[in-house]
Amino acid sequence: MSIILAIDTSTDRTTVGLVRDGEVALELFHDDPLAHGEVLPKLIEQLLGFTTANGVEIEQVAIGMGPGPFTGLRVGISFGRAFAFARNIPWVGVDSLHAIAHAHSEPEFVVAIDARRREFFIQRFRDGEQVEATRIVQREELAEISVPVHQGHPSAAAISALAGNSRSVVEPIYIRKPDAYPAPKGVKFRPWNQLDLVPIYALEQAIYPEDPWSLAQFKEEFAGPARHYLVAEVENVVIGYCGVMVQGEVTDILTLTVSPEHRRKGIAREMLKRMIDWSRNQRVDAVMLEMRVGNLEAHPLYLASGFREISMRSDYYGPGVDAIVMRKELKA
Repeated sequence: MSIILAIDTSTDRTTVGLVRDGEVALELFHDDPLAHGEVLPKLIEQLLGFTTANGVEIEQVAIGMGPGPFTGLRVGISFGRAFAFARNIPWVGVDSLHAIAHAHSEPEFVVAIDARRREFFIQRFRDGEQVEATRIVQREELAEISVPVHQGHPSAAAISALAGNSRSVVEPIYIRKPDAYPAPKGVKFRPWNQLDLVPIYALEQAIYPEDPWSLAQFKEEFAGPARHYLVAEVENVVIGYCGVMVQGEVTDILTLTVSPEHRRKGIAREMLKRMIDWSRNQRVDAVMLEMRVGNLEAHPLYLASGFREISMRSDYYGPGVDAIVMRKELKA
């Protein structure tokens, strides 16, 4: 009697199963998003007890390859590969979202895996076929999808069934970009001080000649409460600045500016990250900002950082110059 060992840790559930000719002989699971590494060996130990007692032999390992949160997903993949190597048997990877979709048959639907941080990995299917690339959306976007949305956990039966088709997956499916980026080389980030106001104001006038903040506004902001202002400098020369303030249950990013010759080096991204981290420490619900319509440089950065467009403000930057209001949720 031959049998497939199925493993999936792409969701908050650790799933293992023994499948013979499409029939599940034994399936075990444990729900805990932080316990994959602890629980998986124990579940496998129980399965091996079953194989010994029933005289069956594992001939293949089928592994859910994600997408999923990085740490949990890595546990299942590493364990499954090592198990197959130790026993000198083949292993095959499958798309975990396809495994969830395997149980559904509507003409069109979406399957989703919780990516945490109010985000979800999703795939859309039509007539049984995936019709768009796997992507990540925020919780609010998931709620706006008009077709049925199925969240769940890949079953051992589905993983085993997909292991025999041509859609094998050999590398982990990591959709979310890594949180850690290399810090911009040669750039120092520090809080504002009074001596910075003059070079900051000079940058403001050069970059926004039509509508700059006044020096008096910068002085007022520097003295204001519940604010966090930073400068970026290279060789003691200020080349960027940013600021955020608490407003009730949210923080509002007031400015984020980098001199043109220092853009596309990750400086704005680093300052934005620091303002978001500061906001989290204030225990607010969300971070908000206004972005000038047509700002093609900033828009991708904000979207990649988890901000979502929620409204428009007409004439915010002057007559005929509107602003897009964006929000990033910080609380689940």
